[in-house]
Amino acid sequence: MRPPLTYGLTFLTAVMSTCMLVACGKPPGGPPPAADTPEVGVVTVQPQRVAITTELPGRTVPFLIADVRPQVGGIVKTRQFREGSDVKAGEALYQIDPATYKATYDSNLAALAKAQASLVTTRLKAERYKELVAIKAVSQQDYDDAAASLQQGEADVASAKANVETSRINLAYARIDAPISGRIGKSSVTPGALVTASQSTALATIQQLDPIYVDVTQPSAAMLQLKQAMARGDLQKSGANAAKVRLLLEDGSTYPLEGKLEFSDVTVDQNTGAITLRAVFPNPDADLLPGMYVRAVLQEGVKDQALMVPQQAVSRDGAGKPVAYVVDAQHKLQRRALETERAIGDQWLVRSGLKAGDQLVVDGQQRAAPGVEVKTVQWNPKSVPGTETAKAAPSEPAGAAN
Repeated sequence: MRPPLTYGLTFLTAVMSTCMLVACGKPPGGPPPAADTPEVGVVTVQPQRVAITTELPGRTVPFLIADVRPQVGGIVKTRQFREGSDVKAGEALYQIDPATYKATYDSNLAALAKAQASLVTTRLKAERYKELVAIKAVSQQDYDDAAASLQQGEADVASAKANVETSRINLAYARIDAPISGRIGKSSVTPGALVTASQSTALATIQQLDPIYVDVTQPSAAMLQLKQAMARGDLQKSGANAAKVRLLLEDGSTYPLEGKLEFSDVTVDQNTGAITLRAVFPNPDADLLPGMYVRAVLQEGVKDQALMVPQQAVSRDGAGKPVAYVVDAQHKLQRRALETERAIGDQWLVRSGLKAGDQLVVDGQQRAAPGVEVKTVQWNPKSVPGTETAKAAPSEPAGAAN
């Protein structure tokens, strides 16, 4: 039979071995969470480079627009285009009955020929009288009359030439040509209609659609905030791409071609407090039509050290201010007051309240409270995160909550 001392030593050795094994497995940051500790999904906050954009409402506007109006009156004989078709500058659109204008042109040509013939005899007479007055063969008065007749004849020829040119222009105006290239709309007259040079109603309207303008409005206050952010260094200009513009259509789809910012208005609308920005887009297939409602996405600048967090990680306190939970080194929750700047896809751009390396709680906030010990697991989004391009949708009231 084994002595009692041997049993005591064996038990003591086993206990000491167990304690040593437990001590070796102890994590350096403190004891591991208990088995029944709540589990939360976390992400590590890391700064990243983000392009900041603003999304503004706007309307499409023709690049060129021209109302077709008659410059002479008469009966429309023919219409030489198909409504809704594309026409070229100089292409015939309407033909007004040219009979009266042709007759006037011919009459003025004849009057010019008559004036030129009369001028020949008047010039010869003046030249002869000039020689005769030198030898006193004719009176000075007769010579003066001949010289005056010559000047009058020259004036008559000049006037006749002007009448011929005027009648030629009016005859040409009987054919109404397209002033610009583009798409022509509905015709307001048909063959047989009487039109006049002074009428206010256009015969048709031509609009050039490729390229096409997009006019958007931006509040003047937003423009000031952007300039202040640039001055503080919060944003950097995005270089050659600063003037690039993307377009969102009415159905939510993205227009495939990229445009560029053409100009910014120099005055603020007194009624709306906004300024007008104009962008130009290629439109080879005429997908964009005048008057369409669109949203233009303009790049404002680039934020190099932006802190982006999933929107579901941010909640609101009783005052409506944004808050979030982070896990400290002791596996305990800390509540942080945040200041958010704007939404970027399904993420928030955080201005203050977080720092790089923070373990941000994204899943499990329902069971969260300051000081509660938790067990962390890496959070993986079920869907692809939103784009890193910031759309300037108005952010929620952001401020530092106490």
